[in-house]
Formats: sequence, structure tokens, C-alpha cells
Amino acid sequence: MGIEDYSGSRLSITRVEEPVKTARLLLCLVAFAFAVPEAAAKAEELVRFESVPVKLSPFRIRKARELGEILPQPQGTPLLGFLFRPEGDGPFPAIVVMHGCDHLRSSVRELWPKRLVRWGYVVLVVDSFTTRNLADTCRSHLPARAFDAYGALDFLSKLGFVDAQRVALMGFAAGGTTTLDATKIEGYEQLMERKFRAAIAYYPACDADRGDPTVPTLIMTGERDNWSRAERCQKRLARLSDNAPPVELNIYKGVYHNFDAPEFMVGRRLLGHIEKYDPDAAAKSMRSVYAFLRKYLAN
Repeated sequence: MGIEDYSGSRLSITRVEEPVKTARLLLCLVAFAFAVPEAAAKAEELVRFESVPVKLSPFRIRKARELGEILPQPQGTPLLGFLFRPEGDGPFPAIVVMHGCDHLRSSVRELWPKRLVRWGYVVLVVDSFTTRNLADTCRSHLPARAFDAYGALDFLSKLGFVDAQRVALMGFAAGGTTTLDATKIEGYEQLMERKFRAAIAYYPACDADRGDPTVPTLIMTGERDNWSRAERCQKRLARLSDNAPPVELNIYKGVYHNFDAPEFMVGRRLLGHIEKYDPDAAAKSMRSVYAFLRKYLAN
């Protein structure tokens, strides 16, 4: 494994290269599962909440006053979500999970939430599509999803068993891109009253000109992912300022898009992009997520 560092240990790019035999990998996964203290889980709950309303700009408000217009009060978009929680009173740290452009695949809808709950986190999986009558956004972009993420944060902050000061945002593919957009300096976050504590992005579309993040960030992607290209994430890290929070980029050698999702065991091609599960990379990324959350959502 090689490590390239920018500005010391604060920013790091890790290329994960060593192969792991399948039998040994399964043993590692079992050992890891038993090494992590598990919290008992309650049944999941379907919840309803709203995205944070898009605030009117000072310019728009001023022009309306000049013209004698009465502006309608901004409204949020009604959303559905799936709430998972450990047994007990808490308060627990929490994770807001954002799905990809193809909606709620099983690893995002079930596998990751149940895993995170076992680690002791409340999880809210945001459904950005159902109430908007969308099937997918794989040929487009939906910037409003950042407001969905903050609506989920507001919803969680009102729950007595959630520690509102310890909530991370986690996204996959297009949801990972939303995660980076929602936690960048001079971006959507500056409009929000509540803030996320950390961010995790699986194979996002990195924008080299996106600017610094506002919170510690973990980015994971595959070397062969031609949808969420690793080199763009490398360029983004190289352009961060000296004042940026810690950012970690893990690049998994020989790995494609959706490498953590067992439903792509066989692999498929979507819009010219290969999506394929890789158990080695999935296991390593899981350990990275566990360590990252333990570090940045600690008391």
C-alpha cells in the first residue's frame, strides 16, 4: 500500500493494493464483526419530513419590497425516510444516508443501515425520489438533494434519542456527490442553522474546483471507476487550502463503481459504466468507515 500526503497528515491519499484471498477475507469479515461491539436494533420505521426550504435571497426580498410584491413563504419538499435505531434511550450519534441516482438499492436501503445500527448509530435513509415521482437521475443532477440532507438533519435533531451535535452525512455515488456539495465551504451549509459533524462519500463525482470541505471528510472510490473518476478526487485534494479540515481519499486498485454493493456480485454496465462488487475493497472500506466515525463522532 502506498501513501501520498499533501501538507502532512491532514490530507492523505491512500492507494489500497494488496489482494486478499476470498477465504481469508471471509475470516476477516467474521473477525471484524465480532470485534465490534454490537447494539441491539429496533425495527425500522417509515418517517415523513420535509427538505429545508430554499431561502429567498436578500436581492429577491429587496426587489419584492420595491415592487410592492408579497412573496410566498418558502416551502420544503415532502420526503420519505427509513429510520433505524439501536435499542435504548441514547442519545446516540446519527448518520444521514443519501442514495445514488438509481434510487434505493438493497445495500443502501438495508445492509448499510443495519451495519451502522450495530455499531451504535441512529440511521435515517433519505428517499429523495418517491415524493417527486422520480425513477432515477442517472442522466441528470438534482441539486435540491442537499436540502433533503439538511431536512433529515433537522428531523433527527428533534428526536430525544439522537445527539444532534454528532450527526454525519454519508452518500453513495450521486448521493456521495450530494454529500460533498452539502458540506463545502461557501456552499449550502452556510444557509443552514444546523451543521453536520463529518462526511463520508462513496465513489462521488469530485469537482476539482469545489473548494474546501467544512467538516472532516472520507472519500472512497475505485481505480477503474470511470463514472466517479479517482483522478478528479486527487485533483480536488491537491487544491485544498492549508486551512481545510482533515480529508482522506482511499483509492482501491482494480475496482469499479458500486464496489461495496453485493447486489452487483455479477456486475453490470449502466450508461457505459461498469458496476461491480469487490469483497476485498468492500471489507477495507467498511473498516475505514468504522474508524472514521469512531474518530469524528466521538463525544
